[in-house]
Amino acid sequence: MEVFSTDEANENKQKYDRTCKLKAFDESKAGVKGLVDAGITEVPPIFVERPENLRSALASGDSHFRVPVIDLEDIAKDPSRRQEVVNEVRSASKTWGFFQVVNHGIPTAVLEEMLDGVRRFHELDAGEKRQAANWRDTLFCIMAPNAPVTEDLPAVCRDIMLEFSKQVMNLGITLFELLSEALGLNPNHLKDMDCAEGLVLLSQYYPKCPQPELTLGTSKHADSDFFTVLLQVHVGGLQVLHQNQWIDVSPVPGALVVNIGDLLQLISNDIFKSAEHRVLANNVGPRVSVVCIFYTAASPSPRLYGPIKELISEGDPPKYGETTIMEYVSRYSARGDETSALQMFKL
Repeated sequence: MEVFSTDEANENKQKYDRTCKLKAFDESKAGVKGLVDAGITEVPPIFVERPENLRSALASGDSHFRVPVIDLEDIAKDPSRRQEVVNEVRSASKTWGFFQVVNHGIPTAVLEEMLDGVRRFHELDAGEKRQAANWRDTLFCIMAPNAPVTEDLPAVCRDIMLEFSKQVMNLGITLFELLSEALGLNPNHLKDMDCAEGLVLLSQYYPKCPQPELTLGTSKHADSDFFTVLLQVHVGGLQVLHQNQWIDVSPVPGALVVNIGDLLQLISNDIFKSAEHRVLANNVGPRVSVVCIFYTAASPSPRLYGPIKELISEGDPPKYGETTIMEYVSRYSARGDETSALQMFKL
């Protein structure tokens, strides 16, 4: 027979109560926006963050650090300019794990229509959509390698999702080429490893929050993919952890944010860094964003990924064991807190 102390029993009851409330919230299909529309004036307990996370949130953002912004103009026509960009990508990927790109080739009209489409979807009546939540609602769509059935996409944003996905896949290929060159490899190296095969879109909607000091839009986490491309509106909130400080990733008109994921840190043998980041809640909004995740976790493959052999030597041996994408993502998800699972694969 197991015997529990009073403290353990209370803790277990609290976990059970929270699980039940989260389940009820999810089944309501109303999402966070539904709570705001209902006129709540206080954040429900299931969204309240741990005090230590909130203390760091309130003390962040004011720093002389600035996330690098990289101009991709003329990289296909001017070899010297391309080498400059490769150097900038290498520096940002090694020291920050984050950078923004401008003149990336995706028309402003496509970016704006994608954000408008996300907003239209999340502002539908609750019965016409599905959600999941921190202090945000999310539409999850697998766009590649197996394209979705067109009719399965929401009618209010179907066409722009297909067009945006095509454009961001092309940008993804360009970024994989630049990252390959930044590692001293052939431009096609990462593509030939099938890193560019998969794309998942997370279309996110962060309603204004009545008590932003009590919660987070997205909790601190690292991404489990190769890299992520983010489209965001002018409403800020995204922060990256850099040199033990939370740094604002301030929106730049027309820019897309790129951040290195765990899998790219693994195969680069720690040359590139996967950075932890989060999104603060805001009392203005809504904040709308589109997260473009490059990996094939939704289409399991037996292919093994480990440190690239060209990047290891007797003096710099492999730091990680091999893994499939599905195994890595499964271990990442099993941790429950969305922190990096890289330590589990350390040699």
